[in-house]
Amino acid sequence: MEIKLWKKPKNVILIEGFPGFGLVGTIATEFLMDHLKTEMIGKIFFDDMPPMIAIHDGKIVEPLGIFYNKEYNLTILHAVTASAGLEWKISEVVFELAKMLTAKEIICLEGVGSGQPEAQLTTSNQNFFHTTNLKLAEKLAKLKITPLKEGIIMGVTGAMLVKGDSIPVTAIFSETATNLPDSKAAANIISAIDKYLGLKVDPKPLLQKAEDVEEKLKDLMSKSQEASELADKKKLSYVG
Repeated sequence: MEIKLWKKPKNVILIEGFPGFGLVGTIATEFLMDHLKTEMIGKIFFDDMPPMIAIHDGKIVEPLGIFYNKEYNLTILHAVTASAGLEWKISEVVFELAKMLTAKEIICLEGVGSGQPEAQLTTSNQNFFHTTNLKLAEKLAKLKITPLKEGIIMGVTGAMLVKGDSIPVTAIFSETATNLPDSKAAANIISAIDKYLGLKVDPKPLLQKAEDVEEKLKDLMSKSQEASELADKKKLSYVG
């Protein structure tokens, strides 16, 4: 594992979004990066990561890119690579990055399964939270974000909450009824982050932006799947 940083802002709030249910975290962090006019300040490498990258609009999409916004002193860890089997290692790296930047809080953005049909979900559907810090829990509750009372949290977010003792970890969830990229849920979670951090998000173009990101991610996922299948075929040809 290697963290490369060419800038090291201090006392930041670190927001991370990994591919999970509905790709909510990935879509939401992508939108934040565009809305907040961030600059890339680093990247993370894993020896266990698949040796493939995506190209979009002629540019490399970093599997684990680190971006910074000076106005709100936010650092965003944007992930487009699958984390299955690496969740504990990735959580350790996120905490290491947080320590390097003396982060005040780590915010995890995630989708959570809904009992409603997909067609009934809108940008006004419910958000939930779970945090390791009592004062932050009180702040979130005052914003009318619902504490998650029952549920199973998997992936990097689950690992982060288990290890979140030295730095406060807050997970914000948005309802989604699909495991496919869900721009409505991502737009919903952005509204919650806006209330929580006061980012002055203009809600009008929010959903359209999220839908644009959804299409981009679908394209990247499709190309990634094609590359993975091609790699498997090459392995079989070597064996055979």
